[in-house]
Amino acid sequence: MTTASVSPRPGADERLARLIRIPTVSAELEERGLAPFDELVDLLPELYPLVHEHLDRERITELGLLYRWRGRSDEAPLVLMAHYDVVPVDESDAWTYPPFEGRVAGGWVHGRGALDDKGPLVVVLEAVENLLAAGFTPARDVYLSFGGNEESHGAAAAAIATTLRDRGVIPWLVLDEGGAVTDSPLPLVPGSAAMIGVGEKGVLTLRLTARGEGGHASAPPTTTAVRRVARAVERLGPRTFPARTPVAISRMLRLFSDRATGPARTALRALAAAPPVSAQTFAAMGGEAAAIVRTTVAPTMLSGGTAANVLPSQASATVNLRIALGETVAGTVERVRRRVDDPQVQVEVVEGSEPSPESPVDDERFALLAACVGVSHPDALPAPYITMQATDARHFHRFSPAVYRFAPLAMSAELRATIHGVDERVEVAELERGERFHRALLERLP
Repeated sequence: MTTASVSPRPGADERLARLIRIPTVSAELEERGLAPFDELVDLLPELYPLVHEHLDRERITELGLLYRWRGRSDEAPLVLMAHYDVVPVDESDAWTYPPFEGRVAGGWVHGRGALDDKGPLVVVLEAVENLLAAGFTPARDVYLSFGGNEESHGAAAAAIATTLRDRGVIPWLVLDEGGAVTDSPLPLVPGSAAMIGVGEKGVLTLRLTARGEGGHASAPPTTTAVRRVARAVERLGPRTFPARTPVAISRMLRLFSDRATGPARTALRALAAAPPVSAQTFAAMGGEAAAIVRTTVAPTMLSGGTAANVLPSQASATVNLRIALGETVAGTVERVRRRVDDPQVQVEVVEGSEPSPESPVDDERFALLAACVGVSHPDALPAPYITMQATDARHFHRFSPAVYRFAPLAMSAELRATIHGVDERVEVAELERGERFHRALLERLP
């Protein structure tokens, strides 16, 4: 059987729209309860009847779904991941269409979760449903791991990963969200690229707390709790951590140099051959480029005080860090303490997870993903890169040797900005291409 021999069902856009209409906002779980999540789970058998007839399904925690599609071998399975929860919507934002209306218009499906991550979930289920309709059996077992709280630290995915590990299931390949098909991936690099995440930065949230003399603001001491915390935050600038180029990024630059022409080709080859130079170059570019090569530090919340004329006795700042590959949570905390250099500022770890190792880029697993990109997006150059945001896949890289992060959907810079933002949407044609990618992946499993 080949990909071309399977006729996809029409209506993937409307099926996605129906999922979008269910407001599975995990950050509002305490307020809304489980009802929206249960509603979505109960809808899936209606939308994908063959999946639920032929695959084993179990609930792992209240928000985790684990499907098993039995293949011709149960050794070293494939794990396809997605999540069905979404982030909240700011009611003051003006959307073209209401975010939970699930409007299909102008060749697009509009609404919260269209790209993150209900669209990627749908293209997985579409591919499995279509292959089941054709009587297909995969070469090895396939697990579908769907979490309902990825946007709130991913406890469901963590439980699913632990369940599989405890059962002795070591995946041959794990694929989750993360990368996408992008246009103009770097300055002076023409065309589109399929950015396949082969590693993921760690996540660390710290709380910096200082105490001081309270009292009336009319006679403040030299150093207040607020001033002490503000000084600590100021010391944690962009250069707090050194810049280092991961191996995957050097490989990415070499691939891009083959596509570039003239001076751009020469420059990219030079950067690929000199990781210390490329690290400093990316760091100087700022933004996403700098985030690829160093641990980032982002103060996100400040608190302290009860009135405008009262000195607070305590002030705190929450700082979010994304840890570069090759570094550790413990080492990162220690560097922050040294940089703050104030024994009266307490540095507390709120949450921390280690960065992943780099998954292989020179074996049959990455080659398989690249070949499937050739089926769905033939003009896109498959290239490895480092995923900067946290994904549920981080719970698998602790015991699985090959974990990749790639959603087979084209996302321009403007579209990527709608993720967690306003007017999130996915092109209907991209749902068709995403289904084609996953169908090719399932058919070509060795």
